[in-house]
Amino acid sequence: MQPLPGFRDFFPSPLPLRDAWSADLRQHIFATWRTTARRYGFREYDGPPLEPIELYTVKSGDEIVQQLFNFVDKGERHVALRPEMTPTVARMVATTERAYKKPIKWFSIPQLFRYEKQQKGRLREHFQLNADIFGESDVAADAEIVALLIDCLRALGLGPEDFVVRLSSRQAWQRFFSSRGGDETQAPAFYQVVDKLERERPEVSAARLQDLGIRLEDVQDFIRASAPEPELQAVLENLSARGLTDFVKIDYGVIRGLAYYTGIVFEAFDRKGEFRAIAGGGRYDQLIKLVSAGKVDLPGLGFGMGDVVLAELLKARDKVPALNAGIDVVVVIEDEALRAPSLQLVQALREAGRGVEYSMTPAKADKQVKRALELGALQTVRIEASPDGTFAVRVRDLATREERVVPLGEVEAAVPRR
Repeated sequence: MQPLPGFRDFFPSPLPLRDAWSADLRQHIFATWRTTARRYGFREYDGPPLEPIELYTVKSGDEIVQQLFNFVDKGERHVALRPEMTPTVARMVATTERAYKKPIKWFSIPQLFRYEKQQKGRLREHFQLNADIFGESDVAADAEIVALLIDCLRALGLGPEDFVVRLSSRQAWQRFFSSRGGDETQAPAFYQVVDKLERERPEVSAARLQDLGIRLEDVQDFIRASAPEPELQAVLENLSARGLTDFVKIDYGVIRGLAYYTGIVFEAFDRKGEFRAIAGGGRYDQLIKLVSAGKVDLPGLGFGMGDVVLAELLKARDKVPALNAGIDVVVVIEDEALRAPSLQLVQALREAGRGVEYSMTPAKADKQVKRALELGALQTVRIEASPDGTFAVRVRDLATREERVVPLGEVEAAVPRR
């Protein structure tokens, strides 16, 4: 039996196959995301993986149904596995926003599902960091969310030579479209064409733009100029004060195809251009109002960062740290007569927060030490009995091979924690 196409198995290290997905790397990414988001004052939330299909069609139209894992459940409800988290958090905020002081700063790490063609960097499921701010219209919030994105990648060991965040503005594009006499009802179609310029043949893009009354040459000139609008200049100045200028640039080639974006938008890419976008997001000030049918009107903005492209980028740039079982110490049981006190030591160390392993069945001491090395443990400890019936513990540092003997009651202080 194999997993379904586009779905993944995650294995602990050592990986059984060269292209296997690492559960340890996934946890490393998740832990980094969580730590960084919490440093920024974001609180974690979650929602159901199954939602009414209307939650997605009200935002994106009926055409999105083709991209969803959707079905009619036993209660005759038309439901779908969540393809993104923004509609869920918008629904949650719309129904509970009075309970929270503004701005609301939330993050989550959901697993998302889309029934679409598999491509490099895109599967039918992935995990994603979602970070959103609600209730703040000032561009300082846009700078804050971009800074969080940058610091999530920096915390994973990536630098300005590895990635860049391309900043753009839906407002600037809206002004461009209006100045060319564009029909407002066709603006979403225009955004879709611009969003695909880098992936579509020029003649195809030119024909689609011509149908909208826009010249491809004018669009290309606007992108080449990429003159920062006032809202983008304010974001640049904010990020400059933080020392993050090297990680961003103005690039109107980014527009984000989703119709609900209303202001500043952005995408993060690797500098070498080898992968799909690492992350993307922007401002969506009308989404809460849309999801709540006009009952709640709160500005919002956020981004999503998927694990698929990110994991591939970390491997390509040699930024994957040594991943092991997280074991601090292995208790070696050389004398089976000392198994009971050794198990007491195992339990005491675990209760003290140490990662502890031991051999559950009798084994030679050198085999147990070899296993400790395989697990990446920092130390081994073994109980030794004294002639007077008391116990001492021999602690061995596996890196330096230095040994020392400590009283049983002092072993916790002698065993470091990662």
